[in-house]
Amino acid sequence: MMTQGEFMDVTRLQADGLTIREIAEELGYHPATVSKWLAAGGPPSAREKTDETRVMDVFWRGRVDVILQKKPRLLSTSIFDRLVAEGFEGSYPTLVRYVREVRGPRFKGAAVSSIPIETGPGEEAQLDWSDCTEWAVRWGWDHELFCFGCVLCWSRWRTVWFASSIDRQHTFEGLVGFFEAAGGVPRGVRIDRMGALGKSQGKRFSLFTPTVEFATHHQIEIIACAAGDAARKGKVERPFRHYKETFLEELELDGPPADLDELNRRAVAWLDRRVHQVRHRTTRVTPAERFETEQRMLRPLPASRFDTAYVDVRRVHRNVPLIEYGAVRYSVPPDLLGQAVEVRREVDSDRFAVKWAGTVVAIHQIAEKDTTEVWDPEHRRAAEKAALVRRRRHLTVVPPPAEPPGESPPPLPLEGDYAVDTPDLGRYRLDEGGEGR
Repeated sequence: MMTQGEFMDVTRLQADGLTIREIAEELGYHPATVSKWLAAGGPPSAREKTDETRVMDVFWRGRVDVILQKKPRLLSTSIFDRLVAEGFEGSYPTLVRYVREVRGPRFKGAAVSSIPIETGPGEEAQLDWSDCTEWAVRWGWDHELFCFGCVLCWSRWRTVWFASSIDRQHTFEGLVGFFEAAGGVPRGVRIDRMGALGKSQGKRFSLFTPTVEFATHHQIEIIACAAGDAARKGKVERPFRHYKETFLEELELDGPPADLDELNRRAVAWLDRRVHQVRHRTTRVTPAERFETEQRMLRPLPASRFDTAYVDVRRVHRNVPLIEYGAVRYSVPPDLLGQAVEVRREVDSDRFAVKWAGTVVAIHQIAEKDTTEVWDPEHRRAAEKAALVRRRRHLTVVPPPAEPPGESPPPLPLEGDYAVDTPDLGRYRLDEGGEGR
């Protein structure tokens, strides 16, 4: 269909003296079409669509407005999935056009161009943490919330794990979980200069001993990015914005999770449906399809799982069978007074075990805040029994030992003089007055 601009070209060419056939050849139209528009004085006006003929009608525009009013940052992909579930039959571009009319474009052009860094299958994985405490506060949780992300760089296959801390034990647990989900281990893992895994000294970054033990256990190389080179780890950092603007925002529309376990279950289902089965913009292939190839390139998992638990040593009180753990005193068997014991708690567990000589001697639930002491009933009964035994032993009167059998000495006289030898006074020198010297 000829546009108004093209018709202006027709009139200009006609004024230059070209014939209708020559104008048609110049613009790529049939001569009859050019003649028809010249006779009519211009091209026909654009067809006006009524609201009944539009796919994005009043009803669907209202639904989009309601969603954007609740979640202004929600991506068009999330809105489209919700509308399709409700019966929307339009296309994704149709929805995007209306969303842009309402809130405008979300992103501006980059200041400089960049080129993706490509790695081979099984060569490298990237990991990082992102703070999501904002959502935990909205949901009324009493602890912080962090998102651990790990991605295989070639296939873009990834895992997401939400936790309450970003310390070394949680980082190791997240990475071990990623290896187990992938069914293998890549040759290298790229990290930023995490304070939980190593120490920065200028341009140098040295790994802590537990981090070296972790790398040795899995036979991998842990590669730290240079200072200020966060873009080198972009394959894992960029998806965090996607998680926050889609997954977490959608959770609030459907109802927030009750705890971390429910949050992680819903994250796994969302990732499989909305990420692994969707064609990647860079590779033009779904991550699930490329993962089938990359998985064969991964090294096998270690024979034993790396221990990611919290392990501490505590000394039992010398008088009371209690140990201190997390500012709370917990009971142990009373025969361990003064002994050193091992306290072991799995990551994100609400229980811990006490070991002595390799044997579990107590298991306790983590106490609530403002708790002073936690006693196991068996420990209390044994401690009270032992205390009573010690008390009786302290109060018992011990009788004097009996005299050995034999002849008893003769009794001494009660009154009168005693028979003694006459003293030898010759041994003493007497002066003239009769006094001894």
